Amino acid sequence: MNELLTPHEFTNHDAALAKAEQGVANLASVRNNRWYPRFHIASNGGWINDPNGLCYYGGRWHVFYQLHPYGTQWGPMHWGHVSSEDMLHWQREPIAFAPSLEEERNGVFSGSAIVDEHGDVRFFYTGHRWANGTDNTGGEWQVQMLATPENPNDAHLQRLTKRGVVVDCPREQVHWHFRDPKVWNTDGTWYMTFGVSSADQRGQMWLYTSTDLEHWSFDRVLFEHPDPNVFMLECPDFFPVTAPDGSQKWVIGFSAMGAKADGFMNRNTNNAGYMIGTWNPGESFQPETEFRLWDWGHNFYAPQSFTAPDGRQIMYGWMSPFVQPIPMENDGWCGQLTLAREITLGEDGDLHTTPMRELEGLRGSTKDFDNSTLGVNEELLIADTATATELEIEFDLTQSTAERISLHVHETQDGSFTNVAFDAQMGRIVLDRVANARGDKGYRAAPLDAAELQSSHLRLRVFVDRGSVEVYVNDGHQVLSSYSLPSSGPRAIRLIAESGTATINRLVRHELKSIGLE
Repeated sequence: MNELLTPHEFTNHDAALAKAEQGVANLASVRNNRWYPRFHIASNGGWINDPNGLCYYGGRWHVFYQLHPYGTQWGPMHWGHVSSEDMLHWQREPIAFAPSLEEERNGVFSGSAIVDEHGDVRFFYTGHRWANGTDNTGGEWQVQMLATPENPNDAHLQRLTKRGVVVDCPREQVHWHFRDPKVWNTDGTWYMTFGVSSADQRGQMWLYTSTDLEHWSFDRVLFEHPDPNVFMLECPDFFPVTAPDGSQKWVIGFSAMGAKADGFMNRNTNNAGYMIGTWNPGESFQPETEFRLWDWGHNFYAPQSFTAPDGRQIMYGWMSPFVQPIPMENDGWCGQLTLAREITLGEDGDLHTTPMRELEGLRGSTKDFDNSTLGVNEELLIADTATATELEIEFDLTQSTAERISLHVHETQDGSFTNVAFDAQMGRIVLDRVANARGDKGYRAAPLDAAELQSSHLRLRVFVDRGSVEVYVNDGHQVLSSYSLPSSGPRAIRLIAESGTATINRLVRHELKSIGLE
């Protein structure tokens, strides 16, 4: 059984935090807001990646995230932090973690939070060091660590105390990667899983158990990815879901490093997805489905979920700008999180992720368009310009003949736009950036099943922020999240029936309010 190891400080944490705050402030002072989000979480300045430490504590929602406060590219990781009473109005909290202990000298990596049976919150994260003390050429040395609030009565969680290492790395059994702890309780026992690259470079999730959240023992390999190309399962997740018939399944989520592109699948640098199956304590996870993507867009990675007080499973993902060119890097900030999503298991046996219902409170003015049919190649102007908008659209595919029903967003006067389309020939929802003037191009395509392709009620919810688009298909059966970096000037939204007609059952535009982090 592991003993809690005393941390070894190499620098004062308060001083490191103050330096990081100044770094973010320096970048924020020169920030360009042309693509800075109005209703997505982003850092005031600097680079962000994975959502971390998601929890509801002290009457507030808390979102932490990986942060590099000294530049707009990945660097030594810190934890940024925002909180909210209502999931609508957010405020910035002080940076929570900076590297200050020897065990995390080169980065305070990703982790999760758990509120225990006494209502106390604890944070588990990975301490990261380069094995050679300099760079990644000698491998990585990673351990799992614990932190608790300095003042448990502080609902804002503004100061966290690092407690030290709870799971050391058995380096002879691991090939470099050993990180991203997720903790939960089943039948009175605490469990921790995290991603591992085994000694033979297979992507695995390991399982540890504890009775007190401080002393942990190895239990088993919870899951090994069947694809030998997958060498690491980053940002793992594991939680139960209840089917409509009342039965329980388990969801295993991970970001598969090394998976090869195959048709429409795995088109991104690395790809985050899930399997549905069964698990009982004392056993390994048994998948009953293939690997499925959480999100089919260009920019989605490292999701993390947590259980809300009312039992809902809530997930955030990172909109990951992996592929150059990345123009945001020149704007004093880089990266944002997705909207909060509720995870449910549908009657179709698949997971659905829909925007958290509280987000409807961001809606301001609304315009309801009359039901109509667009003629062959006919266009409908939905908005002259829009920077924070939600669209609710329903098409009748049985009465439409268009090869593509295209929604142009971020359409600017230089002819650039991003296209969100139902493609009848492909049988998919496509998010196409071929006409983008800035950033990466390419397209992504989410599948529709046979019933959806013959439906008179194809539903889309499309969220358009200053520099991004999120598309939820048929109540979140599929989602596509991508950056879309428009040119200057008005940003129109236009609906087009390409080479055929399009029947519209419903079209509503909501202007969205800011969440207060600009």
